[in-house]
Amino acid sequence: MDKKSIYLIISMMALAVLGIVVLQSYWINWSIQLGKDQFEINVQEALNSISEKLVQEEENEYISQSNGLRIEINAEEKFKTKNGEAINIKRNVKSSSSFWDEEYIRNVHENDCDCPNCTKEKQKLRADKMVQWERVLTEKSFVDIEKRIPGLLHFEKLIDQEFKSRGIRTDFNYGVYSTKRNCFVIKDGNFQIDDMGPKVLVNNPYSADNNLMNSDFKVPLYSRGINTPGYLVVYFPYLNSMAWKAAWKTLLLAFVFISIILLCFVYSVQVIIRQKKISEMKTDFINNMTHEFKTPIATISLAADSITSPMISGNASKVNRFADIIKQENKRMLSQVEKVLQMAKFDNENLKLKVTELDIHGLIEEAVSNVSLQVEQRNGHVSTLLEAKNPIIMGDKTHISSMIHNLLDNANKYSPKNPTISVSTRNVRNGVEVIVTDKGIGMTSEAKKHIFDKFYRVHTGNLHDVKGFGLGLSYVKALMTAHNGTVNVQSELGKGSTFSLYFPFMQTVE
Repeated sequence: MDKKSIYLIISMMALAVLGIVVLQSYWINWSIQLGKDQFEINVQEALNSISEKLVQEEENEYISQSNGLRIEINAEEKFKTKNGEAINIKRNVKSSSSFWDEEYIRNVHENDCDCPNCTKEKQKLRADKMVQWERVLTEKSFVDIEKRIPGLLHFEKLIDQEFKSRGIRTDFNYGVYSTKRNCFVIKDGNFQIDDMGPKVLVNNPYSADNNLMNSDFKVPLYSRGINTPGYLVVYFPYLNSMAWKAAWKTLLLAFVFISIILLCFVYSVQVIIRQKKISEMKTDFINNMTHEFKTPIATISLAADSITSPMISGNASKVNRFADIIKQENKRMLSQVEKVLQMAKFDNENLKLKVTELDIHGLIEEAVSNVSLQVEQRNGHVSTLLEAKNPIIMGDKTHISSMIHNLLDNANKYSPKNPTISVSTRNVRNGVEVIVTDKGIGMTSEAKKHIFDKFYRVHTGNLHDVKGFGLGLSYVKALMTAHNGTVNVQSELGKGSTFSLYFPFMQTVE
């Protein structure tokens, strides 16, 4: 898969995830707003009901104080007309907010009645009562609204009942605003004025009216047309938090599922990028392996042709020389194949260490002796500083020797001119530390993150001037882990690298 395809897939996945997040956010916001709208409808219905009940209570109080009127109403319940229309009218009147409906009075006058109690005189009496009630209402309109409220405890109980009957159980503040006084006369069960006038009581804890003044929840009280003596105003201080609280389960589930999607998306992107890198490294590995095998194969082929040549076959010294070349190149190829097979063993977890007691200094001196010839041919040198007082460790001699050879070989290969390599040891807690330092090309911080990955090589272009498969350091890492040790690297681009191997004194043998 090429880079364009990978970037296209990642872009489409990112767009899909972003779309899900946006749609989910929109749906949650819509759900919260819908809850707010329903809440506002419930509150307004409760306020309207409170206003109607206050009017009904005021009318009932007047009716109860007018015994004659009560008799007339009871007599009216027996009222019947010839065509039966008045019965339906009466039922509608009883269900309305006022017993003294103009339509009712008009229909009583327009219809004949068979009931002996429903005479024209009594009809006139009812009309007079209507006029009387209108006069009472006119008189009450001049009464301060706080005096028309039927007791603060009853008033507050009425508000609580209406709110609770509609599922409104959040905290609220309420106030009765007087249009005559241009102020709140009642707030949260307390009168805000005294008998002297609209003076705010000194001991009143509620002095700020801004929240109530700016509230959208209000209803006119004892209103008659355009004449409104006051308003009941309600303010919910926790309205927004209540809406979010109602939606917290939805929000939590949405957050969990979106987080899962995002994690899967990030993981998928990482896998795609990792697989792309692995693919590139394997391609490099195949190219390097082809180059590594091509040279010795070509050399062996030339040497074999030379041996079979009549001019050479009779010369024993030249035959031996070409035979030695074939032997060395064959050994070189076997060494490369062995590295690949060793890594295959690690992948299959079939590696078994042959742990014995060994002197790490002896292995270092042997490895330095082998690599010195190559370093000296490039006008470089290898120095040792073996300061560990106790160099005896438990480990696999063959693998530890190979690790040291790998590090020295890398130090030589990645030193462009006149290699300067040093190997030192020192005792640390419960073990020995081997330090290999060079002054080569070094590496970037990004390269240091991947140098122990299989097939990874520090890029030096396509010149193949640095040979190898990218398996050496991954082999070192795997072997150090198998020996319960650690490997660390410090490097700076252009200034060289330092590898530190820690070997514990004792090993657990399975």
